[in-house]
Amino acid sequence: MAKQQLSWSFTWADARWLFLKLCITLFLGSVLWVLAYRWLDPPVTLHMLSKRSEPSPKNQKISEIKHQFVDLEDMSLHLPLAVVAAEDQLFFTHHGFDFKAIKAAFQRNMSSKKTVGGSTISQQVAKNVFLWHGRSYLRKGVEMYFTFLIEVLWGKERILEVYLNIAEMGDHIFGVHAASQKYFRCAPTEVTKNQAALLAAVLPNPIKYTAASPSGYTLRRRRNIARNMTRLGGSTYIKKMLE
Repeated sequence: MAKQQLSWSFTWADARWLFLKLCITLFLGSVLWVLAYRWLDPPVTLHMLSKRSEPSPKNQKISEIKHQFVDLEDMSLHLPLAVVAAEDQLFFTHHGFDFKAIKAAFQRNMSSKKTVGGSTISQQVAKNVFLWHGRSYLRKGVEMYFTFLIEVLWGKERILEVYLNIAEMGDHIFGVHAASQKYFRCAPTEVTKNQAALLAAVLPNPIKYTAASPSGYTLRRRRNIARNMTRLGGSTYIKKMLE
C-alpha cells in the first residue's frame, strides 16, 4: 500500500511539473513570436490563408490574395489618421483596451440581434496577426493576452503600421498598398484625405461595403470620418503622435 501511494504521489507531481513546463514554453514562445514581429513583417495571417482557400463571393472562383507590406513612412499621413478617426480615436491614449467602448458594445449586443464590436486597433491587430477569427471566450481571452504583449513590446507606431498592412479592405485585398493600387491606381504615399477616409469607411465589413462603388451609407461614413480627421487635428496631429 505504501508503495502504491508513493507511486501515485510521484505521478501527480510529474504531471504538475510537465504542465508548468508547458506553460513556461508557451509563454516564452509567444513573447519571442511577438518580439520577432516588432522588426519582421508578418508574411501572412490566418485570415489571409482562410480567404485564399475560399472563392470570391462575387465570381465564386478562388482569387489570389493581394497584399504587400509597406513601411509607415511610405504611406500618406492621411492613411493612419483615417483609421484612427474611424476605428479608435483613443488609440494613442489607451493601453490596448477601451473599456467604455467594450462595455457599450456588450450592453448593445445584449439587447440587439445585431452584434457590434468594441475592439481597439491593438485588439484587431492581435486577433488578425496571431489568432483565428471567431467568437468565443477562449479566443477573446487569448486576444487580450496578445494585445497586452504588442502594446508592451511593439509600441503604437508599429501597431498602427501592421494594422494598415493586414486590414482587409476589399474582396481578397489586404493592406493599404493593395487597396490604393486597386481602387485609386496610385501608391500609398499619394492617397488623399478623401481616399483614405473611403478606405477606412469600408473597414467594418469590406465585403459588404466597397471602395470601388461606394453606397450612400459608405459615402456618408466617409464624410463623417473626414470630419473627424479634421477635428483630431489633421496630418499635424498624426505626425506629432508618431514622433
